[in-house]
Amino acid sequence: MSAPHQPNRLSHYLQLIWSAIRGDEHDYTTLSLRKAVVLLAIPMILELCMESVFAVTDIYFVNKLGVHAVSVVGLTESVITLIYSIGIGLSAAATAVVARRIGEKNPEAASRAGAQSILLAVIISIVLAIPGVLYAETILTWMGAEPDAIREGVNYTRIMYGGNAVIILIFLINGIFRGAGNAAIAMQSLWIGNIFNILLDPLLIFGKFGFPEMGIEGAAIATVTGRGIGVVYQIYHLNKKSGALSLSLSMFKPVGTILKHLVNIAWPATFQFLIASASWIFLAAMVADYGSPASAGYQTAIRLIIFFILPAWGMSNAAATLVGQNLGANNPDRAEQSVALTARYNAIFMGAVTLIFLLFPKTLVGWLVPEIEIEQTRIAILSLRIISAGYLFYGIGMVVTQAFNGAGDTRTPTIVHLFGFWAFQIPLAYVLHHYSNLEVAGIILAIPLAETLMAVAVLILFRRGKWKQVQV
Repeated sequence: MSAPHQPNRLSHYLQLIWSAIRGDEHDYTTLSLRKAVVLLAIPMILELCMESVFAVTDIYFVNKLGVHAVSVVGLTESVITLIYSIGIGLSAAATAVVARRIGEKNPEAASRAGAQSILLAVIISIVLAIPGVLYAETILTWMGAEPDAIREGVNYTRIMYGGNAVIILIFLINGIFRGAGNAAIAMQSLWIGNIFNILLDPLLIFGKFGFPEMGIEGAAIATVTGRGIGVVYQIYHLNKKSGALSLSLSMFKPVGTILKHLVNIAWPATFQFLIASASWIFLAAMVADYGSPASAGYQTAIRLIIFFILPAWGMSNAAATLVGQNLGANNPDRAEQSVALTARYNAIFMGAVTLIFLLFPKTLVGWLVPEIEIEQTRIAILSLRIISAGYLFYGIGMVVTQAFNGAGDTRTPTIVHLFGFWAFQIPLAYVLHHYSNLEVAGIILAIPLAETLMAVAVLILFRRGKWKQVQV
């Protein structure tokens, strides 16, 4: 008797997926919770899947330029994660405020908050670009890059730091769209930006089809150009005045109270991610002590890890939107239920990824690293196996952390990160690096241990429920 219902069920699921990709408008404060999670999570996962593809594609092409180029890209990315942190922090603030206003059925206030957050992002990006361009060589030296690597890649670093505005804006504006429940636009902008980057990479790096051969500098130009196109697409949709958001030029006039409110939410969120980023920088610098092959292997593994983690982060973003909108609608119990459901889905996904990394690390690394780079391959495989040990806890922890951020309580996960990364992970990695014979493995071992500790901590704090009383 169940057979005739199968086509109808399949048709229902396909319609649901298509609705999510198309970006149909829904009231996520009244919709079936399971359906709400799926409709938000699908475009958010697809959005960050493309970001994952971008990360792996970039390192694939750069690997063909040698270990010095890979080392420079990895070390630059380690520092530029500080810029990512600011973009993600501002995005978290924008998502929290916009989602809360949408939940309160106040789209004009949501639009004004979005405009003020963009203004804030532009000012910050200009301030960051100047020292990044002027001191690119010094930064690479501090990071432990070899002299040959610095000579080969310093212009790559300058271009990436100089073009930081497109990184911050693409994160921020996508956060605005996610807060409004329009995850499809966020997905489309990142897909468009990264498709252009992937197309431009081989053209500019190797000089195909009449383009000049620019080497590692071409990779930087491709990245900045691709993300810039994504930002243009975002601005186009913000200007269309369709959907829940309707931004006008007058909304960009500085409003002190709104800017202060955004900063109060954004600075702990930014610091939250800066803490994590700084920790990764210290770890990358420690690994670099073992030479460019070890650094390149570690950075290759990190790109593969990003490939699999970003979809899980997309699912976590769905929890942030649902928490913000349901708190705005004065329904905290529904907000808590959405976190539990999303965490369950994420744990299943990360458990599957753990098995893949434990069983097939050589195959994964082999897609990116030439066979002759034996030491780079060895370190990459070692890194994948060790880090994957904490994936299950990490999947749950990121959902709960984003739930705090979506509620506007950015301080609680920041404190957890401060202790987890700086008081535990970095000291542990340092001790194992200098006072054990584990070498690179000792440094990497600190990662899953710290992630597990922090996941348990945020889960305990979340269950106390104080985040439900936060005013945004």
